[in-house]
Amino acid sequence: MIWVRSALLALRQEQTRRERLAAALDDLTDLQRRLTSPKARLRAAHEVDKKIEAILARHQVGRYLTVRRTVRAEHRFHQMRRGRPGPNTPYRKTTRRHPDLEWRLEETALAYDRKSDGMYPLLTNDKTLTPAQVLEAHKGQPTLEKRFQQTKTVHEIAPVLLKNPGRIEALFTLYFLGLLVQALIERELRTAMRRARIAELPLYPEERRCKRPTTEQVLRLFSHAERHVLLRNGRPAQLFHPELTDLQKQVLSLLGVPLRAFRT
Repeated sequence: MIWVRSALLALRQEQTRRERLAAALDDLTDLQRRLTSPKARLRAAHEVDKKIEAILARHQVGRYLTVRRTVRAEHRFHQMRRGRPGPNTPYRKTTRRHPDLEWRLEETALAYDRKSDGMYPLLTNDKTLTPAQVLEAHKGQPTLEKRFQQTKTVHEIAPVLLKNPGRIEALFTLYFLGLLVQALIERELRTAMRRARIAELPLYPEERRCKRPTTEQVLRLFSHAERHVLLRNGRPAQLFHPELTDLQKQVLSLLGVPLRAFRT
């Protein structure tokens, strides 16, 4: 296991923590205003505690905020007799108690988590790699993620309507082979483009330029290539080969595929 620290990740985690705390404090302030309102309907202690727990859980700040439910006493004085008040006028005091909230930031927990900001572990079973090489290999993860994305979008692997584990494994093996062929086509074409010093190919729709061709674009390029057979008395009389464009011929040449593959 190798631990890596990213300064950018540390800044992002600190910013995220501040945003979560700010949002939680806004919700707590709003709850406090509702509790202290003269027309407050939320008075039961267990309901207030449930609201507090929901706020802390929603923003994931239970470690950083300690919220305590308190009771605020509101005193009012009323004359016991009618008339203009004077020095000897007796008053009756009435006290109403309203639920209230108090909270504080747990600076110890905040300082503890800040020490590990930006840290993440990398695990490998290749003990010959140095920590720098492990990190470099980890940076190739987006390439693998791109293949997963293509499996779900281009190949439409989901949903898998199979229940037998053996059949599911066989299906995924076929998709793996398809991805392998796809990767080989892309690597062969891009390598040939660099060798021939070709920066772009007009493979996108409307002949827009493409710097890094994908197998999907290559297959789309040849999707309209057709071969027609003229039959006479049920037997082939004449064969019409597909008319390839200059771009199709160029791609075939870069891939090392002879033109006779389309004239069998």
